[in-house]
Amino acid sequence: MSDRLYYVYGIVPAAMGAVGMPAGLDDAPVAAVPDGELAALVSRLDADAYGPNVDDRVGDVSWLGPRAAAHDRVLTWASDAGPVIPLPILSLFRSESALRGMLAERRGELASILARVARGREYGVRIFRVDDELRVCLAGFSPTIANLESEVAATSAPGQAYLLSRKLDAARKEELHRVAAAVATSAYDALVSHSLDAIQDTLPKSSAQQPGAAILNAAFLVAHDRLDEFREAVTSFVRDHDKRGFRVEFTGPWPPYHFARAAAHVE
Repeated sequence: MSDRLYYVYGIVPAAMGAVGMPAGLDDAPVAAVPDGELAALVSRLDADAYGPNVDDRVGDVSWLGPRAAAHDRVLTWASDAGPVIPLPILSLFRSESALRGMLAERRGELASILARVARGREYGVRIFRVDDELRVCLAGFSPTIANLESEVAATSAPGQAYLLSRKLDAARKEELHRVAAAVATSAYDALVSHSLDAIQDTLPKSSAQQPGAAILNAAFLVAHDRLDEFREAVTSFVRDHDKRGFRVEFTGPWPPYHFARAAAHVE
């Protein structure tokens, strides 16, 4: 094994180059290794530190964290400058010839992905369900709950009122989830109509940092000339649903992590 490995952050058009690129892992400089119309953004890293046993260190958050931040920093710079195919963290090649071989072998696939992601930027939308708040507003989303609440309010007989209240409580639990799922589907479909592409990701587990249970976790590839209308669609959802049981987290632009996943696989 050579004493220096080629660490690859991502693939870009060769014309982009790496002038002005921020430092990469371990503050190493980043250079562009071109092959035809493509180029790999790389740093040369010590083989002893990033050799065969590097996978053993992935579970060490204190070691991985700053490297993941540096990896993302380079990709964010590249994404701001033009299209980029992000490669997974710790994508390593033993030699420049091996790296160029990968670029040559996958030239058509990579060029196609670059052309696709060049049309827009990636944005993330998460929607959270705030249960205590939604229960209060549930009748506004559910005719079933609205009718039951009216029946309870109109009933004077204690026994009947008790039974209807029990029925209403059970219906609220069921409708809470049905309404949230319907809201998430409607929001996703609306945003898809303003996007080039979209992907739903796994819902994150609930945590103290979140406003509630996640009901949508999606990424959208938004065309440069449609960003304003996409933002307006997000804003419209917030206007209609904020303080009525839902919260929205809108982030981006990001490197196209979700829309270059297939191309990001390297041997």
